[in-house]
Amino acid sequence: MNLKQEMEECLEKLWYMKEDNTKVIDHLLDPVGESFSPEVVDSLKRQGFAKLSEDEKMISLTEKGEKEARQIIRSHRLAERLIHDALGGDFESGACEFEHIVAPELVDSICTLLGHPRECPHGMPIPKGDCCRQFSRSAQSSVVSVTELEVGQEARVAYVNCDDDSRLHKIDGLHIRPGAYVKLHQTYPTFVIECEGANIALDREIAEDICVWKNPGYSEPKREGRDRTKERKKRRWFRGLRFRDKEK
Repeated sequence: MNLKQEMEECLEKLWYMKEDNTKVIDHLLDPVGESFSPEVVDSLKRQGFAKLSEDEKMISLTEKGEKEARQIIRSHRLAERLIHDALGGDFESGACEFEHIVAPELVDSICTLLGHPRECPHGMPIPKGDCCRQFSRSAQSSVVSVTELEVGQEARVAYVNCDDDSRLHKIDGLHIRPGAYVKLHQTYPTFVIECEGANIALDREIAEDICVWKNPGYSEPKREGRDRTKERKKRRWFRGLRFRDKEK
């Protein structure tokens, strides 16, 4: 790892410390945990990203450092969201590489593609970017909650935006997973969606956690194998034939 990446990792750690409301510099230099060399800390201080207290026991981000750390954290957590929900890979290790090599413009594009998610898979907040502040939900978002679909509309699950483990396991147990197709049948008194051939009743709170790719023109792809529509027509025809035979 080069000095630039070490500095970025240190900025990331300083952001975590800020979220934990701590400034103790030992959290950066502790050899037992994730530690950074004094040279890295000095580089951050020299370049105006961090500042030390007079006794040098406390450290915090400057305005410049906070701006830089925000972008790193944003890239990391959006990468986790993308890899976990859309690609189904090891989002932890993949996100660590992602944050060092992807330009902010591409990060904003990914954020827009995912519908401006609020949290990473760990439930930690994703810092907002310009795209989040500027976007018009009705015009730009590619991903919406199931609750925003029209009755009869079909869509593909993008991700489940939930930090409650029990609720997440319940949704997963219903086979409502990224890539699955759902169709909204009812919104009151409960939401009823069709997924994997089964009708599922959901409370609004759970339905709001299910985010889908918005695609009003979607029509379910033809399934390979037997034509179910023709089979149903044949069954109705044979039932009618048997009924007429009985009358004779």
